[in-house]
Amino acid sequence: MEAYLDHAASTPARPEVVETMLPWLADHPGNPSGAHREARHARRALDDARDAVAALLGADPGNVVFTSGGTESDNLAVDGVLRATGGLAVCPAAEHPAVLEPVRDSGGVVVPTDTAGRVDHDRLADTLDALADIALVSVMTANNETGVINDVSAVAEIVAVHAPRAVVHTDAVQATAWLDLVAACRGAHLVSLTGHKFGGPKGAGALVLCAEVPLAPTIRGGGQERERRGGTQNVAAAVGLGEAARLVAAERAATAERVGRLRDRLEVGLVDRVPDTSRTVPDGTTRTPGIAHLCFAGVESEALLFLLEQEGIAASAGSSCASGAQEPSHVLAAMGIDREVARGSLRLSLGHGSTDAEVDHALAVVPAAVDRLREHA
Repeated sequence: MEAYLDHAASTPARPEVVETMLPWLADHPGNPSGAHREARHARRALDDARDAVAALLGADPGNVVFTSGGTESDNLAVDGVLRATGGLAVCPAAEHPAVLEPVRDSGGVVVPTDTAGRVDHDRLADTLDALADIALVSVMTANNETGVINDVSAVAEIVAVHAPRAVVHTDAVQATAWLDLVAACRGAHLVSLTGHKFGGPKGAGALVLCAEVPLAPTIRGGGQERERRGGTQNVAAAVGLGEAARLVAAERAATAERVGRLRDRLEVGLVDRVPDTSRTVPDGTTRTPGIAHLCFAGVESEALLFLLEQEGIAASAGSSCASGAQEPSHVLAAMGIDREVARGSLRLSLGHGSTDAEVDHALAVVPAAVDRLREHA
């Protein structure tokens, strides 16, 4: 039995998505910046994809900037605003490294989170009051390790009062599969997305401008994407992203309800079956339905993942971007979780194609693997 429980790292591309991409990989060579028939054909396909992505946020299609994925979208948001305006960037300590590192590298400020990993609103307001010339505040819609949801609109209100000239950016990479982005990202000026988190292809993302903001390109070339991101567009990837956006918009509510039930059964079952197991996220915390995040006392994550793989279970200890790292996650550290507890963390993440059989397999395998590791500790 195989159980793919690492959807937060990457979801399988939907068959419909692959089908829409194939002609643009095999049959249509046109550059969308050209003037001949094949080029115009490519341009229409790109525009259709742009419409579908914009619809996720109720945005102007002309303000969808196609990128190579979530990391580039986050980098473009932070670095692009800072290049255009100067000033400082601010973000919480539990952000994805694609935001956290550019903020730190630019001399920006990182603010604490609460025990759920959400930005501390009071500390954010105090930080904004204490600083001058703040250009950007970034807060992720949903955390990539725990699924915990930030109240983006509340953050935007704080910024409007305490740093009214600042741009608000949100990384919605982990939210797109589960949340209505129009509501979840309300108040944000810039929103980052990537296709492979909701059934689209890898290497296809977007930065969506929900308002006119100053943004300098970080990749310069021929002036594509309204001079916000140079380089010939990857038409096949954009087409796949657009199809994934259409599918998720139509199916998201039903999928979220079904997967949420699976996640709860998995999480409750493991807590019941494995002694000295704790939920990472405090009870009652609002989170996306796809992620179960647990800590097993007396267990090393890397060893547990090895045993799970031997039994056909694909999972992770946290962010796939930190794969192989021996140190506990910076997200768990920001939440104040004890380092020794964090060393036994496990993220099991479900998606559109997850099944009851996969949950049953995990409920049989994970307790046995934890017992085996504890016996040999």
